Amino acid sequence: MQRSGFNNARVRQANKQIFLSHLWREKQLSKSQLAQLTGLSIPAVSNILEELLDEGRICHSRETLSQRGLSSGSFHLPEQGAWMLCMNVTPTSLTSQLADARLVAVGDWQHEVINAATPEALLAAIASHWRRWRQRYPDITINLALGVHGQVDPITGASKTMPQAPWKTPVEIKYLLEERLGIQVRLDNDCVMLALAEKWQNPAANEDFCVINVDYGIGSSFVIHDSIWRGSLYGSGQIGHTIVNPDGIACDCGRYGCLETVASLSALKKQARVWMKAQPVPGKDPETLTTDMLIDAWRKGDVRIQAWVEHAASAIGLSLYNFLNILNINQIWLYGRSCAFGEPWLNTLRQQTGFNPFDHGDNPRAKATQIGFGTLTRAQQLMGIGYLYVESQLNEI
Repeated sequence: MQRSGFNNARVRQANKQIFLSHLWREKQLSKSQLAQLTGLSIPAVSNILEELLDEGRICHSRETLSQRGLSSGSFHLPEQGAWMLCMNVTPTSLTSQLADARLVAVGDWQHEVINAATPEALLAAIASHWRRWRQRYPDITINLALGVHGQVDPITGASKTMPQAPWKTPVEIKYLLEERLGIQVRLDNDCVMLALAEKWQNPAANEDFCVINVDYGIGSSFVIHDSIWRGSLYGSGQIGHTIVNPDGIACDCGRYGCLETVASLSALKKQARVWMKAQPVPGKDPETLTTDMLIDAWRKGDVRIQAWVEHAASAIGLSLYNFLNILNINQIWLYGRSCAFGEPWLNTLRQQTGFNPFDHGDNPRAKATQIGFGTLTRAQQLMGIGYLYVESQLNEI
């Protein structure tokens, strides 16, 4: 009897988590919609909704979502509560989107260029950015959710390594900002931010997928069985440090020939600067070359840059081929400024991945490999990191 009761309690717990997950995704649902999504009967749905209402986890609205006019109203998450400032953090920029208690965007996303030469300067910039939002909404608690470049320990809230930063020591971002601002702070890697954004805001996302961010460096994040895979040392997703050329140039990680040294934007700019120094052109300073200038030259048909970009895409595609064989994840979304190289870059990358050797075309459940550009807006990407709070709340039920 005790075991049966325990199982029933676990089933109710799981059902409540499922209901809340659907409401976080859809924001508002009717009883019949929840029944369709979960496959449960209307009486069972009513019982679960009653429990969630009693616990204050959801609210009821008279607003009908049925075109037949036969609805008993709809259900949504509470509108009252702390808001979230979702922020992407690097030593050179802060990009943020404010969201309300239901993780609905408030206003437009903001971008701020910074120059953080020290950890203290970075913390001060984040705090200043938060205070400007706080001044606009002085009566509302605004917590922080940070997607941080580099390796992050999400449990302690520490930035372990930040490749673009001039410092090499860990920074206790969560503790120091909570002490300074008196709010809750959660953080994880910026690729986890993108993975959470896809998981919670893209209806087309599978239970198993990967996001790859090809920008200053190359990072990735895996969602396996609908959960972020972080690894025991929170270093999962280091696709940029797979070795593609053992005799290649040194990488910041200390090894040689990593994918980042060949295919990242920083690698492409370095290659272009070396060439510009060897073939100087009056009025063009190699040190002032920017990513936008590189992409513009590619669009205008610079054959050297086009060849470098194609080589970079081939290297990424080869790494993905190996990755597909190892994990057999067949849905990959690409983000980052390198996506501005467009369809030619993507097609070269796809050609290197070839095919899934384990898909013989005789399994109706098998899904063809999908590799494409991520379609979420910048605001949606930023709000992805806010779902750290959502997943924590769901795990506490």
